[in-house]
Amino acid sequence: MRRFAEACKLGEVVALRAALDADAIAVCDGGERLPTAAGSIHGAQDVAQLVSVLLCGQPGTELTIEAVNGRAGLALRRGGQAIAVVAVQAAGTKITMLWIVLSPAKLCGWHHH
Repeated sequence: MRRFAEACKLGEVVALRAALDADAIAVCDGGERLPTAAGSIHGAQDVAQLVSVLLCGQPGTELTIEAVNGRAGLALRRGGQAIAVVAVQAAGTKITMLWIVLSPAKLCGWHHH
C-alpha cells in the first residue's frame, strides 16, 4: 500500500502498475468529475492509467493512507475536502482490487474541518 501511495504521489504509472496484480480490477462510482469511469476497469495497465488520472499530480492535493472499511486505503483531499477515497484489497504484495469513490455525496464523512 505504501509503495502504491508513493507511486501516486510521484505520478509514476510504471510504479503504479508494478504494485498491481496483472488481473487487478478497479471499480468506480463515477462521481461528477469522471462520469465515464463508472463501472469496472480490468488489467494492471488500465487500472494504473485510471489511478494516474484520478489520484496523481493534482495541484494542491494531499494523498494519505487511511483505514477504509477496516483496511488500509487512500484518501485524496484538497483544502481538507475529500475528492476521492479508495478501498484496497491485496494478495501478498500486489493490489488485486480498488474501489474508488468519487461521488461528493458519499465523501462528506471524509472531509477534515
